[in-house]
Amino acid sequence: MLLDILTSNFILRALLVGLLGGVSCSMIGVLVTSLRLSFIGPVISHAAFAGGIVSMFVGIDPLIGAFLFSLLSAALTGPLIDRGEISPDTSLGIIFAIAIGIAFLFMGLMPYAERTESYSLIWGSILTVTDFDLIVLVITSLFIITTIVLFYKEFQAIIFDREIALSVGLPAYWIFYGILFLTGLSVAATIQPIGGLLVFSLIITPAATSYNLTDNLKDLFIMSAILGVLSCWVGIFLSYIFNLPSGASIVTISAIIFLISDFFKKAKINEVKKRCSK
Repeated sequence: MLLDILTSNFILRALLVGLLGGVSCSMIGVLVTSLRLSFIGPVISHAAFAGGIVSMFVGIDPLIGAFLFSLLSAALTGPLIDRGEISPDTSLGIIFAIAIGIAFLFMGLMPYAERTESYSLIWGSILTVTDFDLIVLVITSLFIITTIVLFYKEFQAIIFDREIALSVGLPAYWIFYGILFLTGLSVAATIQPIGGLLVFSLIITPAATSYNLTDNLKDLFIMSAILGVLSCWVGIFLSYIFNLPSGASIVTISAIIFLISDFFKKAKINEVKKRCSK
């Protein structure tokens, strides 16, 4: 049975999507969690979901609207956070509420048949990815990974302290906006296979799991990428074998891995405390 699965063209395509999406989303996750902006994942993913729904309503490819809305939300988020007039969580919460409101408003305006089809943007379907979706994912993933590798030191400086990075001549604010832009790209490119309501978990959970295992930034990127791909591949196999939604399967596996890592981290901390108390 395993051989049949591995020789199936659409499974091989799904595994490629899992590889690209798992690496790019998880590496972005390290950046946003290190900047303590974890909530930006659900905000941009819901914006991409809203864009996909609006695109379906007007009769164009959902990927176009997903890209436009996710990048727009990223562009709005940066200035709102930088102004400091209201807290970052409040700013992100406002954009989140607007995005989810737009999404379900246009879903309600759709005819029943189109509304049923739009559910695929909620849960995702990695096993039915089109050639166009795959090409877009390849381009965006390679761009994201290459950017993170080339500008690793700049990202490291921003994570350490944005004000200090600015004082030594780094364009700190532009780098910060670049991180938001990369987050928007990764979300939009993976909304079809993973789903608008689940993709943010693939961004955050592998990074959070990696933080349970290491504090070194370079190791965080590597571990997050590995865990992201592992979650995707195991989720794909479970989805195919048991006829489950692919996005939900991937996110569930990712969450289970996090819980296991958290358990061992706490066990290790308790062991150290016992040794110190002796």
